[in-house]
Amino acid sequence: MRSESPALLFGATSIIGFTLARLFPQSVTPVANPYTGAQPAAAWQRTRVEDAVLMRAVLASRPVALVIYCHAVCDVAKCQANPGWAHALNVGSIETLLDLLPAQTRLVYVSSDHVFGGDGIYTEDCAPSPISAYGQTRVQAEQRVLSRPGSLVIRAGLPIGPSVNGRTGHLDWLRYRCQRGLPITIVSDEFRSAVWAADLAQRVMLLAQSEVCGLRHVPARRLVGRPELACALMRQQGLPPLFALESRVQQRVPHLGSVEIQSRYADAYSAALPSVCAAA
Repeated sequence: MRSESPALLFGATSIIGFTLARLFPQSVTPVANPYTGAQPAAAWQRTRVEDAVLMRAVLASRPVALVIYCHAVCDVAKCQANPGWAHALNVGSIETLLDLLPAQTRLVYVSSDHVFGGDGIYTEDCAPSPISAYGQTRVQAEQRVLSRPGSLVIRAGLPIGPSVNGRTGHLDWLRYRCQRGLPITIVSDEFRSAVWAADLAQRVMLLAQSEVCGLRHVPARRLVGRPELACALMRQQGLPPLFALESRVQQRVPHLGSVEIQSRYADAYSAALPSVCAAA
């Protein structure tokens, strides 16, 4: 187990990044983009990950033994509309980091189940099959990281937890729209390995502080459909589970089908996490 100075945590405004920052305040130094105005991020270090000059300054400010990278533009619609922009931010920023990162610094990249698409059970041995521009950038970023010795890529399903601004991420998005009387549409035929962000953050930190390299999946104990997930999260927040249903083919951007994250490993690092809908 590694016991170093605090890790640099890029992408601290993502659901998993924000959870890591909240759960491990002594173990990580959160880094966010300069435009984040959310109160929890007020004291965080700021940089633009695509800017080599700014990134060099962050990395040179102190010795860094571990970098946990959770940053990505994950808006599927925006990425689909502008794949060049998505590539520049999601892949170009990783290339910038890899050019600057000292050889002795461990890199842990937290990826997504969007590297797959369609219906299937996916382990580390399965070839990526992205169906969106966003998913393609995730695959390309992973490839860059995996080519660097000693690095680790972690894939999980859908993390559920509080967001830094109180309105993004599935949990807060449902509450935000419901409380304001805004329409809510749920995709009826998308199934994911949904896990609590707090459980996933614990696993990410365990893996980050280990000697594990390469590619690891973090499974959930069962697959969850989007309607079941929405009902569970809305009831948990005291909200009426009222929403419209549409199929994947009715959406203007690609949506995952039944994507179940599993692992070919049988150790503690790859044990299945509780499903968000475990009690359902």
